[in-house]
Amino acid sequence: MRIKKYLQSRDEASRREFVSQAARGMLGLSVMGQLPMASALGLKMGLTGSDDPVPLKPATARNVIYLFMQGGMSQLDTFDPKPGAETQGPVEALRTNADDVQLTQYFPHLARQMDKVTVVNSMHSTQGAHAQGQYYMHTSYAMRGTIRHPSLGAWLSRMAGKNNPTLPGHVLVGGSINTASGGFLESGHYPLPIGDPASGLTNSKLPEHVSTETFHRRLERVEQMNQAFAEKFDQKQVRAYADAYQQAIKLMNSKDLLAFDLSQEPDAILDAYGRNRFGQGCALARRLVEHGTRYVEVVMGGWDTHIDNFDRMEELCPTLDRALASLLADLDARGLLEETLVVLATEFGRTPRIVEGRNGRNHFPKAFSCLLAGGGIKGGYKYGKTDATGEFIEEDGVTVPDFNATIAYALGLPTEHVMHSPSKRPFTVADKGRPLTHLFA
Repeated sequence: MRIKKYLQSRDEASRREFVSQAARGMLGLSVMGQLPMASALGLKMGLTGSDDPVPLKPATARNVIYLFMQGGMSQLDTFDPKPGAETQGPVEALRTNADDVQLTQYFPHLARQMDKVTVVNSMHSTQGAHAQGQYYMHTSYAMRGTIRHPSLGAWLSRMAGKNNPTLPGHVLVGGSINTASGGFLESGHYPLPIGDPASGLTNSKLPEHVSTETFHRRLERVEQMNQAFAEKFDQKQVRAYADAYQQAIKLMNSKDLLAFDLSQEPDAILDAYGRNRFGQGCALARRLVEHGTRYVEVVMGGWDTHIDNFDRMEELCPTLDRALASLLADLDARGLLEETLVVLATEFGRTPRIVEGRNGRNHFPKAFSCLLAGGGIKGGYKYGKTDATGEFIEEDGVTVPDFNATIAYALGLPTEHVMHSPSKRPFTVADKGRPLTHLFA
């Protein structure tokens, strides 16, 4: 009775916090510390839209591994080198196993995998600040204070559902509030956040002092406590929180929980990816896709190279080179690359002009590079062109919505299908983006 009066006296956020703490303390459901975080965010945004199935189109890919270079990756120092140009600085170009595709000297491993990759060198964005650029790249919409838009993983979860009913359909390794998000969609489409990939899904087992019998007895008591509230407020927000409990319990009892455990991998595989958070995140992404998770984003930060750009490239690029090359080779060897679209993206590029005195490059949304591989994409292909200095796009400019529409097209998502926000405003997967169908084999 005292608990009921307490809950009735608190606002919605306080009630959610109380229930979450109660779950962790009474039930031993430590995994709930991660799963309902997404649910709570979804509740704050409001839930709307029909649960009717969405008619899908023929897909070239079932899954996505989305690698996001947070901070604004320099295109001239990675995938769009300009040999001999003053803007190139001290970095040399490197030939690859794909005709007419060059990388910089920092990517010797990836150079042997470029026959699997399309390089898009003519990306451009309308957003030149980090938060806005990251948000736009993930959602195709400009950031607004009144609404939060879904990212592509959430759209895929909503429209196509899960491959494996016991695993999350959408996982974020690393990241921040402006990367993967469920936006205004139902809370179940938010990504499951993973911090350290080597730790996997932490606290996902019952504490030693909580037996299975005790666990189920406590669950029954919680359900009894919630029954009256759920009957009185039979709303999607309330049901979503209850669903999060069921999702957590299902995952805790699933044999597929091992998908999060990198210790199941041979040391040679983990060494190949690189013993760092990004490399291990890519290895985890492959494991998750292999077990049926449809969309995994792995974030690598540190690319905001205003100062000492070239020193930073020597630190960052080898980590990316090793992890991405290993991911492509690993997926290919396991027969997964054909059905898995690998995407490498960033919020914008860096200035071709090198900043004097700081040896750095500033933000540059006018031209930058992204990669696509697998999932029906052409291999050994370069799309779009910048001028001899890397400052202007000369051929086939690609907007952020166009790039996202291309990912959606690969997954069979109808880019014209309309979903409504809580304010009843219509939105589509990639705003007005048009897929680049000629990038597909």
